[in-house]
Amino acid sequence: MAAALLANTLYSVGFVLEKRALTSLPEVTIRQPVALLGLVLRSPLWIGGSLALAAGFGAQLAVYRTLPIAAAQGIFVSGLVLLVLLSARLLGEETTGRERYALGAILLALLMVVLSLKEGSDRVSRDAPYQLILLVCVPSLAAGVWLYGSAERRTRHRHRMPTTGVEYGVAVGLLYGVSSLAIKGVSSYLTSSGLGGAVVDLLRSPYPYLLLFTGAFGLVMSQAALQRCRASLIVPVCTTVTCLYTAVLGTLSFGESLPHDPLRLALRLAGTVLAVAVLLAMPKHDPAPQPPIGAKELTPP
Repeated sequence: MAAALLANTLYSVGFVLEKRALTSLPEVTIRQPVALLGLVLRSPLWIGGSLALAAGFGAQLAVYRTLPIAAAQGIFVSGLVLLVLLSARLLGEETTGRERYALGAILLALLMVVLSLKEGSDRVSRDAPYQLILLVCVPSLAAGVWLYGSAERRTRHRHRMPTTGVEYGVAVGLLYGVSSLAIKGVSSYLTSSGLGGAVVDLLRSPYPYLLLFTGAFGLVMSQAALQRCRASLIVPVCTTVTCLYTAVLGTLSFGESLPHDPLRLALRLAGTVLAVAVLLAMPKHDPAPQPPIGAKELTPP
């Protein structure tokens, strides 16, 4: 539990620091990844944010060794409250009433997932068949990259309303969901007796290569999206997609069975459905800016 709360804090601080650094940098784009990396690596504030995210990754490894996947995701999503507070305080971002209700509903949904857990009865799995992991992860990576590219093409249209970043958040969330499954797989090798044997076994698995792919593409995609959209919206969407993806597909892939008790099963399923429904109902565009009070409308003579 302590490691999960620490991971929440580190991830929230890391995203906010990166967002603040990106606001002072020239526009970045995924079509120029080398230039993007060159820009962000010259920013001490961005480096501080990335170090916080890396430390959160280490805390997440510890969590996956001791908690079932679904339980871990429920605790991770509680960090959205801290993220929204930090975004308002340090970035000056304001959420609309509809978005605040949506975030509250997401927290309620994940609370239902947490309540569906029962200490001692939920088994923590350590391994999964490689073929099954690849069958789940490869299509998800392709879907995430395609969705991000589709969102990019739509935003280049002139006269289009500014996007809230929901599509970006879903796309990056899919990549981070795959990354989360890979982290879960890596954590299973940390219990091996010999370090040398554990490293060799790990390199024979798909997990380090999935982490390399999601790390490289996720870094470029998330920074470009974070610069264009509000962190207080895109990060909760991304986090929710990642948590739902990991809780559902990770539980099935790693063989961590669903609750047998009808009430606990209903809570877990209802929480998942509610979170998905909220994501689908969230606004896709920011409202058009309103003219200042007292400003006169210009009309042609």
